[in-house]
Amino acid sequence: MMADKWVYTFGGGTAEGNAAMRDLLGGKGANLAEMCALGLPVPPGFTITTAVCALWQDKGGVYPSGLEEQVNVALTQTGNIVGGSFGDEENPLLVSVRSGSRASMPGMMDTVLNLGLNDETVQALARASQDERFAQDAYRRFIQMYANVVMGVPHYTLEETLEVYKEDNGLLMDTDLEADDWRALVEMYKVLVAQEAGRVFPQDVREQLWGAIGAVFNSWDNERARTYRLLNDIPEEWGTAVNVQAMVFGNKGDDSATGVAFTRNPSTGEKSFFGEFLINAQGEDVVSGIRTPHHLTKAGRETHGSKALSMEEVMPGPFNELVEIYKRLEVHYRDMQDMEFTVQEGVLWILQTRAGKRTTRAALKIAVDMVDEGLINKAEAVRRIAPSSLEQLLHPALDPDASREVIATGLPASPGAASGEIVFHAGRAEDLARQGRKVILVRVETSPEDIHGMHVAEGILTTRGGMTSHAAVVARGMGKPCVSGAGLLQVDYGEEILRAGDLVFRGGDLITIDGTAGQVLKGEVPREPVSLSEDFERLMAWADGYRRMKVRANAETQGDVETALRFGAEGIGLCRTEHMFFDQNRILTVRRMILARNEEERRGPLAEILPMQRDDFTILFRHMVGLPVTIRLLDPPLHEFLPRTSEEVQEIANALGISPAEARQKVASLSEYNPMLGHRGCRLGISFPDIYEMQARAIFEAAHIVMQETGEVIIPEIIIPLVAMREEFDALKECIAEVACTVAQECNTSVEYLVGVMIELPRAALRAGDIARSAAFFSFGTNDLTQTVYGISRDDSAGFLNDYAARNIMARDPFVSLDTEGVGELVSLALERGRAARSDLKAGICGEHGGDADSIHFCEEIGLDYVSCSPYRIPIARLAAAHAALNKDNLLRDATE
Repeated sequence: MMADKWVYTFGGGTAEGNAAMRDLLGGKGANLAEMCALGLPVPPGFTITTAVCALWQDKGGVYPSGLEEQVNVALTQTGNIVGGSFGDEENPLLVSVRSGSRASMPGMMDTVLNLGLNDETVQALARASQDERFAQDAYRRFIQMYANVVMGVPHYTLEETLEVYKEDNGLLMDTDLEADDWRALVEMYKVLVAQEAGRVFPQDVREQLWGAIGAVFNSWDNERARTYRLLNDIPEEWGTAVNVQAMVFGNKGDDSATGVAFTRNPSTGEKSFFGEFLINAQGEDVVSGIRTPHHLTKAGRETHGSKALSMEEVMPGPFNELVEIYKRLEVHYRDMQDMEFTVQEGVLWILQTRAGKRTTRAALKIAVDMVDEGLINKAEAVRRIAPSSLEQLLHPALDPDASREVIATGLPASPGAASGEIVFHAGRAEDLARQGRKVILVRVETSPEDIHGMHVAEGILTTRGGMTSHAAVVARGMGKPCVSGAGLLQVDYGEEILRAGDLVFRGGDLITIDGTAGQVLKGEVPREPVSLSEDFERLMAWADGYRRMKVRANAETQGDVETALRFGAEGIGLCRTEHMFFDQNRILTVRRMILARNEEERRGPLAEILPMQRDDFTILFRHMVGLPVTIRLLDPPLHEFLPRTSEEVQEIANALGISPAEARQKVASLSEYNPMLGHRGCRLGISFPDIYEMQARAIFEAAHIVMQETGEVIIPEIIIPLVAMREEFDALKECIAEVACTVAQECNTSVEYLVGVMIELPRAALRAGDIARSAAFFSFGTNDLTQTVYGISRDDSAGFLNDYAARNIMARDPFVSLDTEGVGELVSLALERGRAARSDLKAGICGEHGGDADSIHFCEEIGLDYVSCSPYRIPIARLAAAHAALNKDNLLRDATE
């Protein structure tokens, strides 16, 4: 590649780029070049590279030297292929200007169609097409789109003018307007644009082109694109390419059409051609939801009970050609493709192909089926499933036995079921979600500006749009249930009312949507747990074959353990014993223990808690026979257990035989200014060793019980939390050893056990070599380690970390994804020093990061033995660990070649 080459052409069966140049040409540009080289019917054009976007942003909107000349050459070449010339008043070349990042961002950036039309070239288009109506409609569309995208005129301003015109003239559909109607609207549009934008609509086609190119580059940094990148971890520095392509027209009459096709069903993964089209329309009509499209195939039409004829039935020639092309593209790319196409006067053109967005259930089926079909191998199938996407599978379906009142039906745009309060605006959805309320975002149709509301909503409902509308595509990508095109529903944004026939629902009313069946239901309908598919089981088995790290669960209850085992947990990596103390039947006893004045007063409550704890651990050991169980001794500050309400204070006062005033005084005496950095963790064990001794006894007695029951060896792993010094650890380890000896004598059976340390303080990480001489294993508590490294409270940081993200100071919340540079360096250093002191040191991570894919990749890189996470994130961790191992193998292989 020449350093100053900014433009790459394609068309006429040749292309300067190819699929391998995705980073430079963006996904759309690379695929257009690849399809052109394959000899497919692709309208010619050229791609302005992502490198120009980077320079444009860096130089404040200044284009690099030589770009204009290269664009002019490419425009001439494009015109020569189609037999036209840009701006020519006899045979004008019209173009589309579209974005194209290396990662698909559907609808997030801007597009301009029909560019090159003005008062002169529109007449040439009318003469060439012999269709004045078509030409004026194309001009109207161009003005409307350009005015919005480039000149900043609100979309609704011109759309409202169109609706008023139709109403005044007794016209229902856009297709009812004749040439004179469109001509009149064009003149009205130009006046409105001048009023709204403060400048006239440009007649110079070169000005139009550069205005559109600049708008596309600017749209890389618009609010919706930034939000989408943040949600999907797309780096800002990637930028977007700009694709300029000769126009083909799907709105030239009944022998013309436009549509979107998937080579497999994006919702289910079934191997069946799937998609939608519209006769006499342009692409924006399909994806915007302005018109409800029709099915591509006769089978699809019949399945959904539609009377509108399919493309297969009304355009058999172009349809059969499209089928042959989709089969060829799927084999070439070895993945399900999402294609955009146009039929112009009976001639098929392919405008785009890309790896199609799909639900996780569909992704699993497609990946497994393609292995069976010999298109990809098992490692590739594993790589294709994003670990975080597995959360979609945990969305429950509606209970089939529950009563349901269906108020409307639409299209099953994205599977799963959700209930919530009706909200009509994305901002309101965000506000309610912050309050912890579940909402269903209800819109006539969604647009990219709704992305923040869609992100926080439980589900999405639209009254217009098809299976490939914005709402459908984005919802599937987010893994949220969506029902689209529920046309019998009426939305009144002003009154915030949803009408379903005679039924009226207001904002705040509860509804349920079933994205699998395409149903909208009144009220909240019970749901049932999702059953995991055979495809899921097969792919996870392949993933397990590639990963090195073990995956354990953070679990305390029988329900947690059963869920963890169901999802493939290989042990318990963190049992937080304090969670067991909050049980309603125990909390009073725990409070008596905490408020005791001395060891003698604590004996009674401890004696009552002991059998409770023993039962807790017995349940864990029974379920986890043959698997490791790591138990953390009491960790949080004691104030978390203390009474707060007057009723609770009275209850503890009665239990202790003191007045409420004395009880309040005792509670106040335990108050700390910064309890998370105060009297907690091992410090409690040092001050009140009898608490840790009780817990150790419960552990050993439970292990003895289960060993007697099963004949299996139980080896508990005991964690001492919040250790900063080896001396703390040694003192408490000795207490545990004494309890172990006592229980062994009483039971006449010894229990093997390990005592390890929770590394969650910077000092512990730095002194890990010294601590490892006493500790059998390390468990990295990255939640607290992140807090203590940053000096940030996890509970209070959300309010200002958003400001950091907005200013690009901090790309990701360090409590969600491990800060590998700061916190990660301490973890790596601690592991290195610990293993230098004890070669057989076992180490894992048990914070929330144990279920985050990027954090798991880091854990693989530094050689941790396991990760531990919440039960519902076990599949994510298993798959992420497989990805990390495969990635590491590839890096090692590349290094040796």
